[in-house]
Amino acid sequence: MAKVEQYRQLIQELLLAYSEIKASNEEVEAEVIFDRERDRYQVVHAGWSNKRRVYGCVLHLDIKNEKIWIQHDGTEGGIANELISRGIPKKDIVLAFHSPFKRQFTEFAVG
Repeated sequence: MAKVEQYRQLIQELLLAYSEIKASNEEVEAEVIFDRERDRYQVVHAGWSNKRRVYGCVLHLDIKNEKIWIQHDGTEGGIANELISRGIPKKDIVLAFHSPFKRQFTEFAVG
């Protein structure tokens, strides 16, 4: 359980840091969503740009079976690389945005 708590803390720190990156449009806000009870974590952009509604998920990570599942990664450098640089082993990271078939050909966990 200590590992899961470490993963929760790290994910929250990373997502808070990503949420502080300002969008080019001041009317678009980065929101962090933490569901600690179900281990679901997101950063979404919400607001208005040129009279049009902006809403979209930037990052979505879950913790399932003591692994970090990357459901969506809209970052340039890749959140998996951030996790690895912080000491998370690849065997504990699932690239959930890839099909289960394709995951077996990555260096990461299949599920």
